[in-house]
Amino acid sequence: MEKLIAFTTKDLAKITNHRSGEIKFGEKMLTIPKEMDPVSFLKTCEAKYILFGIPEDIGIRANFGRPGAASAWESAIKSIANIQHNRFCKGNQLLVLGQLDVCEEMKEVEHLNFNNADDRSKLSQLVKKIDKDVSHIIFNIIKSGKIPIIIGGGHNNSYGNIKGTALAKGKPINAINFDAHSDFRILEGRHSGNGFSYAYEEGFLKKYFVFGLHENYTSKSVLDIIKKTEDRVRYTTYDSINIRKEKEFNQELVNALEFIKTDFYGIEIDLDAIPNIASSAMTLSGFSIEELRQFVSYFAKNKNASYLHICEGAPDLCEDQNGHLIGKLIGYLVTDFIKANL
Repeated sequence: MEKLIAFTTKDLAKITNHRSGEIKFGEKMLTIPKEMDPVSFLKTCEAKYILFGIPEDIGIRANFGRPGAASAWESAIKSIANIQHNRFCKGNQLLVLGQLDVCEEMKEVEHLNFNNADDRSKLSQLVKKIDKDVSHIIFNIIKSGKIPIIIGGGHNNSYGNIKGTALAKGKPINAINFDAHSDFRILEGRHSGNGFSYAYEEGFLKKYFVFGLHENYTSKSVLDIIKKTEDRVRYTTYDSINIRKEKEFNQELVNALEFIKTDFYGIEIDLDAIPNIASSAMTLSGFSIEELRQFVSYFAKNKNASYLHICEGAPDLCEDQNGHLIGKLIGYLVTDFIKANL
């Protein structure tokens, strides 16, 4: 895992706010010892969940989006380190693996313009490079018998998560995506809007369910593609559940789980589905944070839940001093997942 920047005990100590009479996650979470090979340590450590960050927004840029999601990992890990270690959730259930080294790639894209065809091609090539590194690391985590919790970054990383998990499991997997968008766009070069369509086309994704699609932001061509593949790709819209009330939230959770639970599946969360969360495609209308937390808890309970991916949150795009709240939200989702999955 040469593209990994490992997280150390020193790194944890720097971001943990120690307080007399309290025990924080940062005091209990595991890291890879310096002298140990990461893959060997993963196989033997007591932690079941592996935290891994992807601090990039290259896939978002390639998809005409606003950059900023690269900042979510730093915000999230600071918040997670300061969660209380108690009877409800324990810090030693988590190992902080570290982050993908994307420093060179992020420097390369600083002056690229997505409106320029050549630049867009360069962005896509960099996304493909990141795909390779992500799938390699996810493969190693899953192969060691652990469950990755991935914090992005753009939704382009769904491809690497799915591919790495499928290769480790030895067969295609399913995915459930809590998202305002399908990210099932045409195969026009890699970006954050087609991670699932590429994984599907290449045989790593078997069944795919999009939960809470926004009708105003899904193209006719994508709806036509989904219709042709409805035995393997399905969706429910946010509008049908919370606006027209034709469907009921809890029943739709049941329906989606029925569709994907027959095989191992990944849980994908795009924070741009939540109103007023700073992201590349921010929305004013959408599910509440409570509904998102219920969603994570519900799908984490099943034995086939194989990973959690939280992406697209962009603390750098916050207009006020509350950028840390995105990290706090990610912390809630991480602990909701662990509590339900255990």
